[in-house]
Amino acid sequence: MDNATSHWASEYDQNVRQAIPFYDTIHQETIGLVRTVKPHAAIWLDTGCGTGHLADQALPLFPDTQFILADPADPMLQQARQRLQRIGSARVRFLPPVGSEGLASQMMGLKCQVVTGIQCHHYLHRPQREQAVRACFDVLEEGGLLVVSEHITMFTNRGVEIGLERWGRWQQNSGRSPSAVAEHLKRFNTEYFPITVDEHLALLKGVGFRTVELFWFSQMQAVFYGIK
Repeated sequence: MDNATSHWASEYDQNVRQAIPFYDTIHQETIGLVRTVKPHAAIWLDTGCGTGHLADQALPLFPDTQFILADPADPMLQQARQRLQRIGSARVRFLPPVGSEGLASQMMGLKCQVVTGIQCHHYLHRPQREQAVRACFDVLEEGGLLVVSEHITMFTNRGVEIGLERWGRWQQNSGRSPSAVAEHLKRFNTEYFPITVDEHLALLKGVGFRTVELFWFSQMQAVFYGIK
């Protein structure tokens, strides 16, 4: 693949809803949370922006907000640029290809009111994940909001077995072939590295967020937020 997901960047939007349960709900809930906590954000940084779906949904609801989009995969950024080409550069700015852990080098001291990371940090091993979350913390102003959505793991081996079995059945019911489902499930803890709900909360607290919450949770996906 030309990025860390299980889909080519050019095919991501067509296929992701057969792979991630409640994909659109995750985005809607994230946007709703930002509208509650930071409705007048001046700068919203979306790291791991992928094809720009989140920004595309949020732009009409935040008319005074500038969106900065970052992703480590240039093919994803190309898709996002194409999707948002109707939007002027005053509203949307793209960083060069960069992962969350490298944000500080590209933001040049600029502070944000909102940072979102949707389905991106679970590709990182634990030390890199901590670096990524800390970098998000550092680019936020005081009182700023970080929202992250990720695949998670369960507390027990049996819980993982049950979760993966249910996830596989959901994918097949969504139209994926059994072989495609099997290949996708093999990625668990080999191509992405999920952590538990408790580990997520501890990580956010550990880097310094004062308010830390589990916001949304279903099966093996969860959304968390921290307020600096």
